Amino acid sequence: MALLEVEQKQARGQRVWCVPYARSLSGIEIRGNAKDWWGKARNTYERGSEPLVGSVMSFRSTRGMPLGHVAVVAGVVSDREIIVNHANWNRNQVSLKMGVKDVSKNNDWTLVRVESQPGRYGKFYPVNGFIYPNVDG
Repeated sequence: MALLEVEQKQARGQRVWCVPYARSLSGIEIRGNAKDWWGKARNTYERGSEPLVGSVMSFRSTRGMPLGHVAVVAGVVSDREIIVNHANWNRNQVSLKMGVKDVSKNNDWTLVRVESQPGRYGKFYPVNGFIYPNVDG
C-alpha cells in the first residue's frame, strides 16, 4: 500500500517524503516533521533503543537534515545492524532494504551510518531511538 501511494504521488509530480511513507508502512499515526516524531510519540507509543521489525527509527535533526528523518525497520541482522525501508533518503525516491549500522560508543543506537548505495555507508547520523507501533490484543 505504501509503495502504491508513492507511485501515485510520483505520477502526479508530487514529492515523496519520509513521514507519510513511514506512517503508511508502520501504522504509527504521527503528523508533523520527522524531527518531531520522537517527542510526539511520548504517551501514545512505546519508545526504546531496541530495533524491532515494524518500528520507526527516529533520526535527530542535523544541519544537513534539518527536518530529521524517519525509517521503518524491515529486518534485524545483528545487534548492531538492521535493514530499513524509507523514503526521500535519496531525493524523491523510496529506498528498500537499506542497511543501517549502529556505530554508537555504547551500542545503544544513538549514532548510525546508513547505506547510501548498496555496500556503501555514508556519514554519521544521530538517532533518538525507535518508536513501536501499538499492538492490539
